[in-house]
Amino acid sequence: MNSAIIVAAGKGTRMGPSVDKLFLEVAGRPVVLHTWQRFNDVSCIDDIVIVVRDGMQSAFRELAGRYNLKKAHRFVPGGAERQASVWNGLEALSSGAEIVAIQDAARPATSETLIAATIAAARETGAAVAAQVVTDTIKESADGKFIARTVDRSRLWAVQTPQTFRVEVIRRALNEVRRRGLQVTDDTAACELIGQPVQLVAAVEPNPKVTLPGDLAYIEMLLRRSQL
Repeated sequence: MNSAIIVAAGKGTRMGPSVDKLFLEVAGRPVVLHTWQRFNDVSCIDDIVIVVRDGMQSAFRELAGRYNLKKAHRFVPGGAERQASVWNGLEALSSGAEIVAIQDAARPATSETLIAATIAAARETGAAVAAQVVTDTIKESADGKFIARTVDRSRLWAVQTPQTFRVEVIRRALNEVRRRGLQVTDDTAACELIGQPVQLVAAVEPNPKVTLPGDLAYIEMLLRRSQL
């Protein structure tokens, strides 16, 4: 059984104060709805856990009813940090879940092909992540004003979501993070901590995340193109 956890509990502060980026309209629908529909419609996902901010459950239920999202789903409250939200999602998985794809709610253009590819890789390796080769020249700055050095980009990848795992692998990895009292910025970092190999799955199509206001126009173009 393959499950998905959609992490929708963040506040997205870089979008601006008092702006909930997940409910901004893009290509005619809220950002989070596009993401949810991707996982609702793919055949390789059997059920979905959506991690939401406390008090937002009714807004998500309304979306499910209005847009006829029928795939089995449940809502769980988010934690103080992303890793706590993911943990809450893991705790809510069905007992039969073997593979789990963890997805940022603000990444609405993820393709079915990419979701399926990360599931296949995780089944083989134990852990997999959607990623793209870094093609820009990368500079390091100590103060945010001046360049300190140029970083060798030849071995650099920008990781995205879904980040997909055998359930027992990511539970063991995040248990170790919790045991050590650490904070990690993504789920694959927890796997690195326990020495679990993580397979890179190249995202052939653009798979951006809504982070800044300027991201919306580009994502709108991608979503409208996919609807043709």
